[in-house]
Amino acid sequence: MSLDRNVPFDLRAYEEQVRSSACFICAIVAGDPAYDLEQIVYEDERHLAFLNRYPTLPGYLLVSPKRHVEHVVRDLSEDDYLALMRVVRTVALAVESVVPSERTYLLSLGSQQGNAHLHWHVAPLPPGTPYERQQYHALMSEHGLIPWTREQAEDLADRVRRALA
Repeated sequence: MSLDRNVPFDLRAYEEQVRSSACFICAIVAGDPAYDLEQIVYEDERHLAFLNRYPTLPGYLLVSPKRHVEHVVRDLSEDDYLALMRVVRTVALAVESVVPSERTYLLSLGSQQGNAHLHWHVAPLPPGTPYERQQYHALMSEHGLIPWTREQAEDLADRVRRALA
């Protein structure tokens, strides 16, 4: 699979947005129409999984607790952490069942300075991706985003939802 990342990404504008705006995950949980709620692939009483708005890989999505917590270790009880990780694993397996992947990256990113709401990145690496374009390179939006239409996103979300059913 070719990994064509030719959609430029304005990192400075993004950084300004996340550092000056309200929490985007809390907005999604609240049903804010500014976010494409059709791209939610999983939801239960405590967790949410949805497609990444700025994908660098096909199938890239985020998993988070609905409750606004900011630290992956300190802000969750052991039971809450393990419940979240069960959702991360379940969603990652569903993504792998519908998106060809050599490996799936799982990591928690964010900062007290922006994107503070705890979330896990689930990012499937396409088979055949050259080594120099794997790992952090594959996740960095500075290298461009994949060309991704709303229709492709909705189709992927639907396929992941079906895999989770």
